[in-house]
Amino acid sequence: MEDKPEAIAGQPVESLKAEAPKPKEEEPPPLSDHDFKVYNRLAVKMEYFHDHFRRSWNLLWGACTSGRRPQGMSLKQFIAEGVQFAEHLTAHHGIEENYVFPHLAKKMPEFKAGRGNGAAELLRQHREIHAGLDAFEAYLRRCRAGEDDFALDALRARMETWGEVLWTHLDQEVKTLGAENMRRYWTKEEMNRLPM
Repeated sequence: MEDKPEAIAGQPVESLKAEAPKPKEEEPPPLSDHDFKVYNRLAVKMEYFHDHFRRSWNLLWGACTSGRRPQGMSLKQFIAEGVQFAEHLTAHHGIEENYVFPHLAKKMPEFKAGRGNGAAELLRQHREIHAGLDAFEAYLRRCRAGEDDFALDALRARMETWGEVLWTHLDQEVKTLGAENMRRYWTKEEMNRLPM
């Protein structure tokens, strides 16, 4: 009688054979300071833009949660700050999606376009952000035109729907462009040619 290995925990023997241990990927050597700067260049530039968006959000959100505008800022200036924030974020995403992401997507799945859930997470986040951002901007434009009465609680309601995904996106995009991730896909020479 032939000895057959027994199944473990109800798994057929065939599945045990197929699950051979995978070789562990070797860690790449540490980057020199110079190479780190080369590979981290896009993350540094992106962080600069994202810090501007964080400051604008915090100014607007701070007013909404405290119930008053920043000292010395008129209602007209406050509304203009909100409209400008929306315009700048929309332009920023437009540049990314039309010029930066398509180039990165050649090697990086994190930036691949697609329909619905086929799109990379960063692009899906753009859509989620704009679902709320567009309503936020439209409200402020109506207030500026005198078509709607401005209220901080109404603005807050139009920020709550997309704030979490915005902050997640601002952090995640920079991390994705960081040196340790970029070195997985690009050479130093290619990094110097990447647009941004």
